Amino acid sequence: MTALTAGTARAADVNVARNGGFESGLTHWNCSPGSGAAAAGPAHTGAAALRAAPSGLDNARCSQTVTVKPNSTYTIAAQVQGSYVYLGASGTGTQDVSAWTPGSGAGWQRLSTTFTTGPSTTQVTVYAHGWYGQPGYAVDEFSVVGPDGGGPTDPGPSLPGAPAGAAVSGQGANSLTLSWNAVGGAAGYHVYQDGVRVRTVSGPPAQITGLAASTSYSFRVSAYNAAGEGPQSAPVTGTTTGGDPGTPGPPVPRHALTGYWQNFDNGATVQRLSDVSPQYDIIAVSFADATATPGAIAFNLDSAGLGGYTVDRFKADIAAKKAAGKSVILSIGGEKGTITVNDAASAANLANSAYALMQEYGFNGIDIDLENGLNPTYMTQAMRALSAKAGPSLVITMAPQTIDMQSTSGGYFRTALNIKDILTVVNMQYYNSGSMNGCDGKVYSQGSVDFLTALACIQLEGGLDPSQVGIGVPASPSGAGSGYVSPTVVNNALDCLTRGTNCGSFKPSKTYPGLRGAMTWSTNWDAKAGNAWSNAVGPKVHGLP
Repeated sequence: MTALTAGTARAADVNVARNGGFESGLTHWNCSPGSGAAAAGPAHTGAAALRAAPSGLDNARCSQTVTVKPNSTYTIAAQVQGSYVYLGASGTGTQDVSAWTPGSGAGWQRLSTTFTTGPSTTQVTVYAHGWYGQPGYAVDEFSVVGPDGGGPTDPGPSLPGAPAGAAVSGQGANSLTLSWNAVGGAAGYHVYQDGVRVRTVSGPPAQITGLAASTSYSFRVSAYNAAGEGPQSAPVTGTTTGGDPGTPGPPVPRHALTGYWQNFDNGATVQRLSDVSPQYDIIAVSFADATATPGAIAFNLDSAGLGGYTVDRFKADIAAKKAAGKSVILSIGGEKGTITVNDAASAANLANSAYALMQEYGFNGIDIDLENGLNPTYMTQAMRALSAKAGPSLVITMAPQTIDMQSTSGGYFRTALNIKDILTVVNMQYYNSGSMNGCDGKVYSQGSVDFLTALACIQLEGGLDPSQVGIGVPASPSGAGSGYVSPTVVNNALDCLTRGTNCGSFKPSKTYPGLRGAMTWSTNWDAKAGNAWSNAVGPKVHGLP
């Protein structure tokens, strides 16, 4: 047997099989006696499909003889459904072939294989069958495409070409209308939404309904006839109404809780965005992906790793969080992030790609979490270019390591000060760190109230507004290699900085009641621990003066 392959018809090829759509019943087909073969719906395309039931001694084979050209290659293809389905050819004059699928369940899938005729072969038997004792199978759009052998063909023309001129011609809050140029010889058209077939129509236009508001979708269109389905059109993107998905939602609250959401499974609780605790005001999706273009980013939802979380559902969840007053942003970097912005071109690439992702997914902004350092000159350029595109409601957060915020001359600190007028908050990571200097010149070890307050003081006295300073800690001991502190320690640090109470040995010379709040890695580790962190720290943050 051959491997499952995809054949492509040449421009002069024809479909030499007849009644491959089974719209004329079993005309031109010979099925094994007693197999119960019949042509009836539901079908993949049209009104009928071959349906047959194998038995313990019969594989329910249906075949027909087609006229072919010697020394030529043909592709057998069909849409199949069932537990075990085979396609094949015998009498080829060379090597007879067969391809099979172990089962597509209730869904249809395309199965194909190729064969080459011998020097004197003019007729070949092609067939489909199931397997002994297995449940029934179905076949539709059966085709044998190759050079015209001079015999009867059905319908005769080659596969239709790809539709041109695909465009979004209408928009609604929950629907988009697609139009395209008609294709000669097409019997109908399939519409694919984000890679999944969602509509079959006889001609343009096609309205796609059931969409989320303020969300972008990608579509392709293909034409089909009795010869089979042709290639898909170029992709076209449309955005439903109800607000530009690139426009951030409500303003970030005066005191905000930030949590990172993991787009991967590392042992923490696997979440959808809709599962994230409502205590979180800013949700940082982790992480953007680097591309081959310097500075440019992409985002790839780990649908398989997240239990089948679809892109459409993810976009809808972003829209729902925004409607609930939350900000959902895309984090750039992380421990394994390799994104580098070190010249004007890469700065422009970052701004352009980030804005495109905001439009596509509905993100409110971005988070800078580059642990391999950053160039303050060009990161500043990138953020200002992004701000010019996204407008004044853009959310920009940063998550530097402790070493990055020890001095205003450091790249992170300089960047934060350079963009102070458009910066939302810096949530420094008070973990995975050695001992560090506090603003009083003394050395403090991680894991204490003093470590949190004395290091925050450096930022507060170094030029950042209190509203731009947050305390970043792990949600549980599993969330970081070191530096976990209990929610009580976090809350004491918040009290110390904003009210001057519950301090340790270090007490700042003044209070900062406008302090933005706290951040954690991650909402997933928080959920793993029963949301103990957000349930304790969230109310404290929201109750700050």
